Amino acid sequence: MNSYKTLKLKNGKEKSLQRFHPWVFSGALVQDIKQFEEGEILNIADVNGNYLATGYAQHGSIAVRVLSFLNEDIDTQFWINAIARSWQTRIDLGFVNNEKTNCFRLVHGEGDNLPGLIIDYYSGTCVVQCHTSGMHAQLSLIIEALVSVLEKHLDAIYDKSNESLHGAVAGVQNQLVYGEVKQKMVKENGYLFNIDWEKGQKTGFFLDQRDNRSLLGHYAKGKSVLNTFAYTGGFSVYALMNNALQVDSVDVSKNAIEVLNQNMVLNNPKVSNYENLAADTFNYFKTLEKEYDILILDPPAFAKNISARHNALMGYKRLNMEGLKYVKKGGLLFTFSCSQVVDNHTFNQTIMSAAIESKRNIKIIHRLTQGADHPVNIYHPEGEYLKGLVLKVD
Repeated sequence: MNSYKTLKLKNGKEKSLQRFHPWVFSGALVQDIKQFEEGEILNIADVNGNYLATGYAQHGSIAVRVLSFLNEDIDTQFWINAIARSWQTRIDLGFVNNEKTNCFRLVHGEGDNLPGLIIDYYSGTCVVQCHTSGMHAQLSLIIEALVSVLEKHLDAIYDKSNESLHGAVAGVQNQLVYGEVKQKMVKENGYLFNIDWEKGQKTGFFLDQRDNRSLLGHYAKGKSVLNTFAYTGGFSVYALMNNALQVDSVDVSKNAIEVLNQNMVLNNPKVSNYENLAADTFNYFKTLEKEYDILILDPPAFAKNISARHNALMGYKRLNMEGLKYVKKGGLLFTFSCSQVVDNHTFNQTIMSAAIESKRNIKIIHRLTQGADHPVNIYHPEGEYLKGLVLKVD
């Protein structure tokens, strides 16, 4: 039994924890969370003092994020056990010692019962992003656990928490915190990708789209493909390597386009049936004068919080209305949202609104989500953040 301070909930507010939801909101608390230090480990109890969970304090609307429902110490052994569970899950999923794929998500926040923590594995290097100051306070124990559990599978650990913390912790720098990076090129389903975790978005690559890239490859043969918000070209490489007729890619980041060019050459230096352009997608659509067999809309999150959801939905509608104009008759639209505050139903309704405006005959042929290495905690449905549809457009 641990000896942490106890934080009590108001009467009736214990039900979400009894259903194993990993968040405690500030309005449920008897005390003001600011009475405790940011990141302080606390026990949460009902109004009568009965233990419910152990988590860390955060000064915000989500006041406590739960690490355990077992009344245990959050110590070295806790972290070794937690990382070992996540590693074993990836072994069971077939990612470890996989000759064709050596990059995957190792820890997916609430999906792996570690809210606020993301760890992506890139051919021996773990890139860590702590999204809360409370999780970053545990970084030294997380590093120790990774070294202990991964052993020979681990070359280096890179902490990329600075941007995800948005300045919440003073002095945090993106930096190598363990070992030596031996490889920045990875394999995904046999295709090669350079990963730029220092300058790139998130941890350097969007691993959650792996299965959806494969699906695109299934349809790409002999087709013209436009990949917007292309980043470093995940969808573009899959299209090219599955014998697409032409692959055009657009992203606003010049750095991303440079890496995209590298990735195209890495996989097939002899082909030239592609064009990569650094441009804003909405501006690019204004100049576009041709249609494509397949068009991909994979924008960054338009809404980071609930207050921005309405504007995000308007953005998704506008984007899809524009995109549908450039899909050939009988073509496909791959469209996505990675905004957690936009649920599946709302996303589908927004795409339907765009379809109505287009006045075209449109069918949903696939519903898409994140890969299995981005698991969703059944008690935390908000973790199903990636939503996608493949539309047949006539």
